[in-house]
Amino acid sequence: MSRLTPGDAAPDFTLTDDTGKAVSLADLRGQQVILYVYPAAMTPGCTTQACDFRDSLNPLVDAGYAVLGLSPDTPDKLREFREHDSLTFPLLSDPDKQVLR
Repeated sequence: MSRLTPGDAAPDFTLTDDTGKAVSLADLRGQQVILYVYPAAMTPGCTTQACDFRDSLNPLVDAGYAVLGLSPDTPDKLREFREHDSLTFPLLSDPDKQVLR
């Protein structure tokens, strides 16, 4: 599989989010999506990144963007991360790294 470059359409995928809900990229068709990838929830760098997206979310949503976080963490770990840092956007779980590849 070749790497995507900015502006490329991403292939569809469906992953479980931090609430246990299946989230499909196809469900967001028509929106611009920021899919940010981080290696592990609740680590210093990843927490800073997630909180930056949290703090910038309203202007991003107003501009028509949907924000999704993606990591290999389990949904339970992601739920803990969301609750601990008051994150307000979906965190997707990819423990088998099918999408992360």
